[in-house]
Amino acid sequence: MDAVRDTASLRAAAITVDAGAVSAASEQLHRTAPSRSAKRVLLWTQALVLTACLWGLWLAVRQDPALAWRLALVFAYALFLVATCWRLIAAASLRPLLSRLAEPEHDWPIYTLLCPVYREADVVFDLVVAIDRLDYPKEALDVKILVEGDDLDTLSAALAATGASHIEIIIIPAAAAPRTKPKALNVGLARARGAFLAVYDAEDRPHPLQLRAALAAFEDGGAKLACVQAPLVVDNAGASWISQQFAAEYAIQFRETLPTLARLGLPLPLGGSSNHFRTEALRAAGGWDPYNVTEDIDLAYRLARDGWRSNVIAPPTWEEAPITFEAWRAQRTRWIKGHIHTWLVLMRDPFRSAREMGAPAFWSMQLVLGGGIAASFLHGPLAILVALALLSPGNTLGVPGFALALGGYCVGVFATLTASALSGDLSHLRAAPTMPFYWALSTIAALAAVFDLLLRPHHWAKTTHGVSPRSRFRFAQPIPRAPAITAPIAKSA
Repeated sequence: MDAVRDTASLRAAAITVDAGAVSAASEQLHRTAPSRSAKRVLLWTQALVLTACLWGLWLAVRQDPALAWRLALVFAYALFLVATCWRLIAAASLRPLLSRLAEPEHDWPIYTLLCPVYREADVVFDLVVAIDRLDYPKEALDVKILVEGDDLDTLSAALAATGASHIEIIIIPAAAAPRTKPKALNVGLARARGAFLAVYDAEDRPHPLQLRAALAAFEDGGAKLACVQAPLVVDNAGASWISQQFAAEYAIQFRETLPTLARLGLPLPLGGSSNHFRTEALRAAGGWDPYNVTEDIDLAYRLARDGWRSNVIAPPTWEEAPITFEAWRAQRTRWIKGHIHTWLVLMRDPFRSAREMGAPAFWSMQLVLGGGIAASFLHGPLAILVALALLSPGNTLGVPGFALALGGYCVGVFATLTASALSGDLSHLRAAPTMPFYWALSTIAALAAVFDLLLRPHHWAKTTHGVSPRSRFRFAQPIPRAPAITAPIAKSA
């Protein structure tokens, strides 16, 4: 009886969303734009094309295995060469990120923060503390902590950690499918009051100046700037070899790849958190797709199809990386599965996608998204071929192929070194020599992603946080607080 009473009191202290509102948030995109929704894995036309390609490949191997092998190597070499050149360009383009801040006397707009948490009782208090340290007037913040209805431990921890009027705890019925982060985000979006909106995960520790930098970027970027991405930085890199490699990978992604894409005016493959949106643009695009397990990547290209732009800012968010192979594999399997699903959605009508986002953005998507998917499958076999070539130089890969593979690995190491210089974190240097072994592991996750996509396409593999020591806050000196509001708060549209 006491347990029932405690559960009832917990729910009474938060806002419970009714099932109808959750269903509307889950099905809005599929209902209004089914061709852009990942609810269906494959259209029959895509299944037909895929079957024809596999049939043709089997016939080619059966007819002339040697020729088929040579053609496969040529394709792999070409892809590897393009990817290597792109990585070299990004690594050599060293420029500072946007760092202008909104002035203290600013007419502060309401800023919504959506924080989806699930099985995060151990870290939700730190999230609330990190939000409290944001240098933004509390009266202009609209914070929504989104909790699943059956996660009473996290709900209890969130209620214990909060109490401020600008923070709402919203309970999402556990029975509402699919059980994914983007579904929770859509529920929060429906209740968002802010003209601008940011997403933070439970393990995130955003820099206190991040909202002010994002606001300044929106002011400078024009009306068509829909999103700015803050760099994600791993602060538990020393916990294991996996977390060390993960940290270096993030440094390359957020310090080199995304800034280069932004400077070229190309779509950004957004990170899963610390992305800041114009709320009107987010709603116009249909919000997040609850059936896509990499909702960030999907939304990035959907915004590009609607003519919106994205950019990057300097103040980072510190995150926690997986420290074991199994945790990393489960997370990477989900990522690759979502990337495949996103690519399939974009390729349902490739001519329309190219027309909507423009040819440069479309081919950039093929390189960044499609090439990344292909690379995840090829890194493992390529590593084996390189190992065999080391034992027997000139055979297997041939001299050109071996030189290309070696050059690609050297560029990867160079990218790690330059990312280390950009971020000021010399710990990435320790990851550089063994990074090729880390890349090879992606093939294991890619193969698992294929089975996952076929058997449980919308399953969300949850990453557990709070499992390793990390720097809770990493600021060298006290951060100045925003002054009390003297100008009126700008109301959201």
